Formats: sequence, structure tokens, C-alpha cells
Amino acid sequence: MRAHLARVDAVLVQAVIAAALSFAHLHDIASAAGQDGWKAWAYPISVDLLLVAAWRRLRSGGAKAAGWCWFLIALTASLGANVATAGLLDIDQVPAWLRILVAGWPAVAFLGGTLLAHSTPPTDDHPGTTEEPERLQAIEDQEDAPDPTEALPAVEPKPALPAVPVPAALVEHARKVAAEHHTRTGTAIDTPTLRARLGVPLPLADAIAAQL
Repeated sequence: MRAHLARVDAVLVQAVIAAALSFAHLHDIASAAGQDGWKAWAYPISVDLLLVAAWRRLRSGGAKAAGWCWFLIALTASLGANVATAGLLDIDQVPAWLRILVAGWPAVAFLGGTLLAHSTPPTDDHPGTTEEPERLQAIEDQEDAPDPTEALPAVEPKPALPAVPVPAALVEHARKVAAEHHTRTGTAIDTPTLRARLGVPLPLADAIAAQL
């Protein structure tokens, strides 16, 4: 934990030193180009703010081309001031083109900051449009699918069995047999037992049982 804090402190100290040196170099260039007083101090603030705005746009993940463009512009202004103050430029005799760049920087910084702060990444105004064709295609496929009931073979109705004629005397005899069975067992006689007692075919036994 202590080592981690020491590493973070070192990074912060390095960042503060670098920012202070860059800030001073920008101030010196602006002052040499004729921007005296508070205006000379406003230039490094403007450059640093544009760097921060461009970096935030890059971190947001949207419109990275614009973020990189303005990040490189601000970085060039900062590095140019650092290099110019390293003895490559006569501070007492600033060329006209540098004065023009310094004088036009506020408009450039304002344009870049406005575009970065108030432009939003493009969004999909019609959410779900890419899924809609797939959903419609799925519905059409379901409509075109064969009906499973159509593939089943048609079931033909069974023909009705012809009614078996039962003589009245046989029905009367069957009633006596059924009564005797109920008296002896306490339950109604079933068709197999009735068929066995009467000695008749099964269709005839069913017809007799239906009339009991």
C-alpha cells in the first residue's frame, strides 16, 4: 500500500512539474508576441483546457477523429512553445508569423472547445430497425411452415354395426337369468357372464344386455 502511494505521488509530482514548465513556456511565448498582462497568462490555460477537452472526447469513445484533431493541435501549440523557448527562437525578435498565430489562437481554441463540448456522438434514431426485418422474416417463415395437422392421415369413421334382432322371448329369459344372478351374487350380471349363461354369440349378448 505504501509503495503504491509512493508511485502515485511520484506521478503527480512529475505531472505538476511538466504542467508548470509548459505553462511558463506558453506564457513566455505569448508575452513575447505582444500579449502582455493577464492575456499572456490566459494562453497556457486555453491550451491546457483544449487538451483536456480533446482527451475527454477520446476517452468517451465517440467522434475520435475530431478528438485526435484538436488534441494534436493543442499538443503542437504546447510543444511548439517548449521548443521555441529552448533557444531556437529569439524572444526579443519574434517573427510576424508567430505573432499572427498567437493572436489567432483564441479563436481557434474557442472553435475547438465548442465543437468538442457541444457536439454529441451520432446515435441511432430508430432503435430496433435492424431487428425488425429479422422479426418479420421469422413471422413469414412461421406462416409458410406446413400445418402439422395437414400431414396426418385422414381417419375414416368406423362403419356402424347393424342392429342384431333379439327375440322377445330371449330377452325375457335373459331378464330372469339376470335377476337370478343379482339375487345370488348381489351384483348386476355382466355381458360375458350373460353370454355364457345363454350360450349366444357375443354380438347377440351385447344386444340383449343393452335391453336389460
